[in-house]
Amino acid sequence: MASAAEQLAANFNFSALSKATELKKRIWFTLGALVIYRLGTYIPLPGIDSGVVAQIFNQQAGGIIGMLDMFAGGALSRMSIFALNIMPYISAAIIMQLMTAVSPHFAAMKKEGEAGRKKINQYTRYGTVLLATFQAYGLAVGMESMQGTQGSGAVLNPGLFFRATTVITIVGGTIFLMWLGEQITQRGVGNGISLIIFAGIIAELPAAIAQTLDMGRTGALPTIAIIGIMVLAVVVITFIVFIERAQRRIVVQYPKRQQGNKMFGGESSHLPLKLNTSGVIPPIFASSMLLLPFSVISFSGGRGPEWLTTASAMIGPGQPLFLILFVTLIVFFAFFYTAIVFNPEETADNLKRYGGFVPGIRPGKNTADYLDHVLTRLTVVGAAYLAIICIIPEWLRTQAAVPFYFGGTSLLIVVTVTMDTVAQVHAHLLAHQYEGLIKKSRLRGRRG
Repeated sequence: MASAAEQLAANFNFSALSKATELKKRIWFTLGALVIYRLGTYIPLPGIDSGVVAQIFNQQAGGIIGMLDMFAGGALSRMSIFALNIMPYISAAIIMQLMTAVSPHFAAMKKEGEAGRKKINQYTRYGTVLLATFQAYGLAVGMESMQGTQGSGAVLNPGLFFRATTVITIVGGTIFLMWLGEQITQRGVGNGISLIIFAGIIAELPAAIAQTLDMGRTGALPTIAIIGIMVLAVVVITFIVFIERAQRRIVVQYPKRQQGNKMFGGESSHLPLKLNTSGVIPPIFASSMLLLPFSVISFSGGRGPEWLTTASAMIGPGQPLFLILFVTLIVFFAFFYTAIVFNPEETADNLKRYGGFVPGIRPGKNTADYLDHVLTRLTVVGAAYLAIICIIPEWLRTQAAVPFYFGGTSLLIVVTVTMDTVAQVHAHLLAHQYEGLIKKSRLRGRRG
């Protein structure tokens, strides 16, 4: 069966894609949804001066606002209806996952199966509305204090009405993106939330490349440095693909058993454990946790307590405190998310139930301890890999003054989401070709 699957996977071509009607519908739906998202990033909020906003963001592009704008696909710098993008939803999902780990009530809810999952998703949506409301209000207050180079304000008519309309518009945009991401996941191809972030990064990538080439034309960046950046990007992409495909295969043996006059079992299989089990989730979660409390500070325009201004300066990208917090959060979420998606005790019980065992390891608790030991070592390597990849943009921006989009975080998201989406497309094509083979075999059987 494995060899047949590999043979079918190797024979994927456009002719097979043209015959997969269901897959084509999913791809067109996904593309259409992403086009709608990109159009929304160009619809400005009512009551703002777009020219003044552009001036202000050009001055602060290298700070934490620039990092937030990367995840928003440029929507924040244009102050569009999708200014907060999907980040409040991600923050709410983080909080709910933490609650399932520390709260017995939510832990029991998680064990209820499909009904519990629906309840947790509903609480996540409520949390998204609360976080988006808080951040949108802070954004509105911050915009009222913004001033351009000529002294003109970013908001045409500051006041309560502007704040109310801004909060309603931004929260509505965030909820729409949350719904759109769920629709892509259900009716399209790939994970909808990840694809929305992916589309935002990809859309801003050509402008970053043009900016880098222009820096080389004006002499601000040496030609050798540009070539080095391009080579480094290729090396990083290759490294990401290699690590994301790397896995530790644990041999699992099944004993022979007799049913009637026939012997079954006795075959050997393997349990694949990815080197980076958590995928791209830790960098996204870590970035979201850093951006949540300090995005409002960055928009305060210098108002508020002095310690807030000091904290905002210390947490800026490239600062030592930012790097320490970023790496710490990446490592934490790598272990935390791995613990959520893979349960050694449950896996060991399933192996024991079906008669499987790891050679040299006793079934039950010993197998669970062994799997936990192997997974912990893999997660250490995976967390270190994520931390190194995500620190690259800070080094490039501080040492070579290149655009943020060449950084490891953006490349990691783009490469990982692309690999996951392509894998889902291959799975749909494989299922379609198997259906075709089954239909042909049935027809031949009837003729015979």
